[in-house]
Amino acid sequence: MKHRIVVLGAGYAGAYVAGTLARRLSPADTEITVVNAEPDFVQRLRLHQLAAGQEIEAPRLADVFAGTGIRLRLARVTAVDPERQVVAVADPDGGGELGYDTLLYALGSHVADHGVPGVAEHAFHVTSRPAALRLRERLDGLSRRDGAGSVLVVGDGLTGIETATEIAESRRGLSVALVARGELGTSLSAGARGHLRQACDRLGITVLEHTSVEAVEATRVLCADGTALASDATVWTAGFAVDPIAAAGGLEVTEDGRIVVDRTMRSVSHPNVYAVGDSVYAVGDNGRPMPMSCASAGYTGMQATAAIVGHLTGRKISHTKLEYHGNHISLGRRDGILQMVDGEAQAKPKYVGGRRAARIKAGILNLSLWTTAHPTFGLPRRKRHLAAQDGVAVKAAVQRA
Repeated sequence: MKHRIVVLGAGYAGAYVAGTLARRLSPADTEITVVNAEPDFVQRLRLHQLAAGQEIEAPRLADVFAGTGIRLRLARVTAVDPERQVVAVADPDGGGELGYDTLLYALGSHVADHGVPGVAEHAFHVTSRPAALRLRERLDGLSRRDGAGSVLVVGDGLTGIETATEIAESRRGLSVALVARGELGTSLSAGARGHLRQACDRLGITVLEHTSVEAVEATRVLCADGTALASDATVWTAGFAVDPIAAAGGLEVTEDGRIVVDRTMRSVSHPNVYAVGDSVYAVGDNGRPMPMSCASAGYTGMQATAAIVGHLTGRKISHTKLEYHGNHISLGRRDGILQMVDGEAQAKPKYVGGRRAARIKAGILNLSLWTTAHPTFGLPRRKRHLAAQDGVAVKAAVQRA
């Protein structure tokens, strides 16, 4: 009986880990299944570009996993039962259950409405491909109208900044405003904040600082101070949240639903479950929780891979780096900010801005896409057998560990 590895989610972390495991582990001993709701790989870091009207590559997952032996199950995960070691899924054929011996949880995150009325009904977001295309369709409609339409981006984190600048650059006929709860760019150095303000001025973006949104309506946003802001398209970028699936299944999670793991990305409550990417609460080498980001997905994915291979083959488990170096922010296609941080996650005084920063960001995104689309490139060709050939014995060994 083969050891069943099930990977939930095929984003940056899930797709790469699945491919790496397929390259490292013998197919005679293991069976790897990836469950994902969409047939394509979604470049989430470029969804604001897709919404603004650009064509963004979306490789088919069947092509990504071609030749790896990975089984792809196109379905939506509805529940996880770590006691029975099964995952419930839903698809057009009715769904069912998948059993596993080792589970990798990489379902990522979605937009967080923070309980603000009207966000779900009236706001747009860019945390999924369908959502980005829905916003794109709305922007197309506004661009065709007589007179300028108004776009209000709520949230001045990295996603909000990138979304506002991308739309303002690509949709010159639209009026774009960015709503910030505090001062714009508070996490950046003084120089980078100045560069960001200049970019907003250059692109004609109205910045509304120290503004808290209390409700979203179809054509306006209501603020805490009683102000009503007109908006033909409100884009909500005020944070991310994870699905309650892990918590509902009984896994130990944080207050916000992220899975609590040890240094190897292994669940502290269920040792045959690993978590990576936005779904995991992982403490970095600086003693701080890793932020939800593509970089964190890469680091947590590498650590989980090393741990799974080590546990199953009886080899020593290495500790890979869990680092947070900084932020790469695009400000349209020809401008950007590269802000590095210190060991306390505070912005360093120096930053890189302008076209050079934009090229660096584009290079990082291209590399992320390439490594995801070629998950087994550069890895050792040797397939390692499991420490025990009998699948039940391996399962028991993992549980005892």
